[in-house]
Amino acid sequence: MVNQGLPHNVQAAIDFKEQGNKYYKSGDYARAEKLYTEAINCDPKNHLLYTNRAMVLLKLNLHDRVIEDAIYAIRLHPLNMKAYFQLAQAQLALNSYQEALHSAKMAHKFCMEEMYEGTKGANSIEPITELVMKCKKMDWEARERKRETSRSKLFHEAQSGLIERRDKLIAELRNAGEENVERIKEIEVEYDGMIEEFKRVWGMATGEKKREVPDWCIDDITFSVMLDPVITKTGQSYDKASILKHLKRSETDPLTREPLRPQDLRPNLALRDACEEFLRENGWAAEW
Repeated sequence: MVNQGLPHNVQAAIDFKEQGNKYYKSGDYARAEKLYTEAINCDPKNHLLYTNRAMVLLKLNLHDRVIEDAIYAIRLHPLNMKAYFQLAQAQLALNSYQEALHSAKMAHKFCMEEMYEGTKGANSIEPITELVMKCKKMDWEARERKRETSRSKLFHEAQSGLIERRDKLIAELRNAGEENVERIKEIEVEYDGMIEEFKRVWGMATGEKKREVPDWCIDDITFSVMLDPVITKTGQSYDKASILKHLKRSETDPLTREPLRPQDLRPNLALRDACEEFLRENGWAAEW
């Protein structure tokens, strides 16, 4: 139904968007994308239309275009939780892990602010939190692969250095005359032993288990390893510092939206001991 109070182009954009929504729900994403584009052509300053099109572009795996639409939607409306959420998904699909993590955290930030204001952010907090965790894990795994590549390069450089030193000494002795045969054998034995010992020690160092942070020790507000976990009445655990900071703004559980006051929190001693032990044995986790 046409709203007589709206400019013709704006009303046309609404009509195209509603048609696009119908095709999106039916799974005809290509047709929906065309209709959302028509809507944008009619009302190019409406940020909601760009996130509508980005939504269907995600379904079509057109991630470069998702990024373009999400960024433009953010320019039009900087506090755009949905656009940052879409942007993070597209960046993640293109293996831009650090950028995806930043975008997902921005979506989480604006979602939390919507929740503080009592608006609809609560409906999005779970998928956004899951996306932040996925981005963080994939970014960590990418950095781990880079670290392993660097370690492998270092190993080969160090081993090559020992071999070159051995071969140089032997070449010098051979050039000096046959009486050095015994010394050559000594050097060969000495350096071959050093190389084997180096391989053994390196193998012990690199044979460590995969560096992973278990979900149970991660705070769902800061996404860092918990230092002083506390538990709520519903059984959800948070780091004490982060949940108290949250409760200053809103006395509700950030995930369940149940009423929550500081006095409702209880120390989670078993989890604290487990987190302390994990950090003690895995000091690298502080960088996670």
